[in-house]
Amino acid sequence: MDVYVLICVVVSFLATNIEGIMWKLEPNTQKCLKEELQSNVLVTGEFEVSEAPGQKVDYIVRDSKGHILSQKDDISKGKFTFVTETYDTFEICFTSRVPPQHRGMTQEVSLVTKRGVEAKNYEGIGEAAKLKPLEVELKRLEDLSDSIVQDFSLMRKREEEMRDTNESTNSRVLYFSIFSMCCLLGLATWQVLYLRRFFKAKKLIE
Repeated sequence: MDVYVLICVVVSFLATNIEGIMWKLEPNTQKCLKEELQSNVLVTGEFEVSEAPGQKVDYIVRDSKGHILSQKDDISKGKFTFVTETYDTFEICFTSRVPPQHRGMTQEVSLVTKRGVEAKNYEGIGEAAKLKPLEVELKRLEDLSDSIVQDFSLMRKREEEMRDTNESTNSRVLYFSIFSMCCLLGLATWQVLYLRRFFKAKKLIE
C-alpha cells in the first residue's frame, strides 16, 4: 500500500501545473507572457504589483484572436479565472502607465498561475458533494490521471502529425530530386545534340 501512495505522490509532483514568476516592470512598458493551452482547461492566476506613487499598472488576458478573457486597470493585487474554449495561444500582459509630470520607477510584479487539476477547488467540490477527505483526494487523483492520459494522447497525436509531415517532406524531396535529375539529363542531351549539329554545320566533324 505504501508503494502505491508513493507512486501517487510522485505522479502528483511531476504533473503539477503551477507556475510562479516575478519580474521588474519598467515605467511605461509592457510585459507579456504567452502559453499554448488545450481546450476546456481551467486557468487561475494570482498577481501582486509593488506600490509606486502616481503610477498605475493594468493587466489583460486574451487569446491569439484578440478576444479578452480578463481585464482590469490600476491593479495592486488580485486574481483572475478563465476556461479555454479552443486550443490556442493565450497571453497575459501587464502595462505600466506613468503620467508625464511624474518620474517613473521600476515596479516588481509577481504572478502565480495554475491550470488543469491544480486550478480546481477540490475543497469546495468536496463540501458541495459532501465527500470525505479521502474521497476528495481520490477525486483529485482521478482527474490528475485523466489529465496525464490526455497529455499523452496529445503527445502521440503531435508525434503522428510530425511523422506524417516528415514522410510527406521526404516524398516531395525524392520526387523533386528525380525531376531535377531528369531535367539535367534532358538538358545535357540537348546540349550534346546541339553542339553536334553546330560542329557538323561548321564541317568540323562528319
